[in-house]
Amino acid sequence: MKLATFSCDGAIGVGVVDDARQTIQRVHGAASMLELAQLPVSEILERLEEPRRRLDEVRLLAPFLQPRRNIFCIGWNYLAHFEEGKDTRPPVELPERPSIFTKATTTVCGPYDDVPLHAGTTERLDWEAELAVVIGRGGADIAEQDALEHVFAYAVANDISARDVQRAHGGQWFKGKSLDGTCPLGPWLTTSDEVDPAALNVTCRLNGQTMQHAHTRQMIFPVARIVAELSRGMTLLSGDVILTGTPEGIGGSRVPPVFLQAGDVLETEVSGLGKLRNRIVP
Repeated sequence: MKLATFSCDGAIGVGVVDDARQTIQRVHGAASMLELAQLPVSEILERLEEPRRRLDEVRLLAPFLQPRRNIFCIGWNYLAHFEEGKDTRPPVELPERPSIFTKATTTVCGPYDDVPLHAGTTERLDWEAELAVVIGRGGADIAEQDALEHVFAYAVANDISARDVQRAHGGQWFKGKSLDGTCPLGPWLTTSDEVDPAALNVTCRLNGQTMQHAHTRQMIFPVARIVAELSRGMTLLSGDVILTGTPEGIGGSRVPPVFLQAGDVLETEVSGLGKLRNRIVP
């Protein structure tokens, strides 16, 4: 099942997307995606309203207009990405446990929204295509073998990062990862019963040219391990969003480096989960 937040006729709702028919149906009585994340699939289906709307009649928004708290992120989760950055950072060993940081909630933008360049704040805005995970049933100290049962859905994300800002704060990545409107998310959530998180292609294209392409089986830490590690001594909540790391091919590690410019079009795709398309604007 694919679930989206959308605006239509001046109102915002959440609904079920029929990708084959290119339509969406509103879920009766649901005010936000967070409500759906706490419902069984059967109840969501029982609450579908008529009429169906064509997708080209609505505007798809970020699944969570305002995530309930910071987005959790995993760094260095693909070996080739870890290796490609060795020349641009101080020496560091490959982590034995997931490297965890967060992004501010104000980074989130819609699947087709413009992304601001933030000129004057950064000169090195870079792309990072990622698989996003959404928690359904929360919990603490979740066992790895049970972790996928706590996942509600998956989505496509791009952890757009200001490389110069990221490295200007004593090794703390938070600021460089948290510029407003720089985390496109969507285009919808695909419920976990339809997704094998270890069988997905992750792709990023800049102006039609493929910059990143990898497979989630290449992750150092798979989704179950990530959820288990995050939940150690810390309660995960329904609606928490986790970005699982980016593969090789970022702009900052290219020779010469390539960074986003005004007018660029960034496309981020995860097989079976949809595609984001975002224009970079001044």
